[in-house]
Formats: sequence, C-alpha cells, structure tokens
Amino acid sequence: MQSQNSGLIGAIEAGGTKFICALAQSDGTIVARTRIDTRTPAECFPDLAAFFRESSATHGPIAAFGVASFGPIDIDPTSPAYGTFTTTPKPGWQGARFHDVLDPFGVPFVVDTDVNGAALGEYLHGAGQRARTLAYTTIGTGVGTGVLRDGRSMRGFSHYEMGHIHPNHDRVADPFPGWCPYHGDCLEGLVAGPGIIKRWGKSLDQLAGDTDKIELIGGYIADLAADLVLMHMPDRLIFGGGVMKAPGLIEAVRRRTLVRLNGYICHPRLDAGLETYIVGPALGDDAGITGAIALGHQALADR
Repeated sequence: MQSQNSGLIGAIEAGGTKFICALAQSDGTIVARTRIDTRTPAECFPDLAAFFRESSATHGPIAAFGVASFGPIDIDPTSPAYGTFTTTPKPGWQGARFHDVLDPFGVPFVVDTDVNGAALGEYLHGAGQRARTLAYTTIGTGVGTGVLRDGRSMRGFSHYEMGHIHPNHDRVADPFPGWCPYHGDCLEGLVAGPGIIKRWGKSLDQLAGDTDKIELIGGYIADLAADLVLMHMPDRLIFGGGVMKAPGLIEAVRRRTLVRLNGYICHPRLDAGLETYIVGPALGDDAGITGAIALGHQALADR
C-alpha cells in the first residue's frame, strides 16, 4: 500500500565497486535503500531503474534525483554531454550517461562527482558544518577532492582532478613507478588502494605497524593538503576513503602538512597540531548518499 509521502528524492551514489541507491523523504529520512554491484552500464542501469520503480510504487512518487558519481564525468548542466562519463578508465563506462536511466522518470536531476557529493553531505550534517569553504578528499580505489563554497561545489569547465597532481616523489627512497594508466606516479598512482597493494602486496591498514610506510603515504597526501591550503584556503580539510582508515595515517598527514607549510600560513583556522583542521568524515560511509539526497533537493530548487 502506498504511503502518503510525496515529493520523494531518489539518490544514487555511484562508486567504482558499488552503487548505493536510496529513496528519501524531504527531511532526508531514507525509506528504501539498496546496493548494486558496479558492472557495466547495461547491467547496472536496469537494476537502478527497477529499484526506483519498485520503491516509488511502495512509498510514493519521486520528485527529483541526485547523483554523486565516480568519473571523470561531465557535470556542466549547460553541456550537451551533461551526465556522461568521459575518460574514465573503468571498462565499458566511457560514453555512458545517466540520462539513459533517469529520463524515463520525467523529473529533474543533478549529476555531480562522488567526492563533491560526500563533501556536501559532510557540509550539511557532518564534519564540514560551519565551514564556509570546505575541501573533502577521498582516498580509496582512486583519489579525488571536492571543494565547496557556501554549500555549492566549485569547478571550472569540469570538476577538479586533484588526485592527478604530482607530489614530491623521491625515486631513490621510493622506486615504485606508480600505477595510474595516464600519469604513473601522480598522487592517485602512489597512494590509492590498488597502488598500495601492487607496491607492497597488502592494504595500508594491514601495514599499520610499519611506521615508514605510513609516513611515506602520509607525506604524499600532505603534499595535496598543503596545496589545498595554498590554493583554496579552506576552513577545514576532510580526508575519507578506505586508505585513510589505516591507523596512524591521518596523524602522519597532519605532521607532514605542517612541515610542508613551514609556518608560512598563520591563521586561527590552523590549530597547533591541525587536529581540528585536518579531520576524518563524521558521517563515515554515509557521506556520499547523504550528499546525493542533497543534490536531489538542489535539482528541485534549480528547476
């Protein structure tokens, strides 16, 4: 039997290994949720459509969708390729577009990056609250950073690609060439989960007792943290994702960031040990879907 709820938000957090789909009320309460393994678009998209058709039949009509997706993906609403995957290395996804699955519902939708979605979730309900400018970085299968200003994601002609900057790489101390298919030893090529496993045969949390390895990875991430401070002067830096769960890593990032900045930036926002400035996500693994729901609200507001 249908409930009396109307104007529900359909939310999609599209990741490299899984899609989290949810149907939420206007206050953010999730009334239906599912996980779909990331395969090819031909396999995933029918499952997405089926979930939203079935859940809306039970809970009420969908008013809008919010999508927080892996990429690279076109997030310019004025572009004819809006919502289309571009140079993603994920097999089968280049050229796929969210319109193919969402257009039949006949409601507005917003597509943004997964990391921008997570940043928005933390800005509204988590560790990014009261931060007018917020930078959120996820380090897991890949590396990505979203920067928000007053709750809206910042971008140029496309979304930021901070995971592909090149940190200081001493090839004598660390001969690993990196694994990024485009840039080799860019940040993603050195610190993302697949690269760590390729380098050492284990995930970083399994190597937490090895201080040298934690410090090495922390130093690379600190290069990004210092660059974010210098380029955006955010009120807070949040670092999430599976790699960041390794014990001792966020502490190493804080220490190394202070070394990189070397006292050049003096501001009350930067506390002595950066313990309140560089933090983990408060929403944990729910940051992305929370942000996707908020993107759905943006779709309604922008309509």
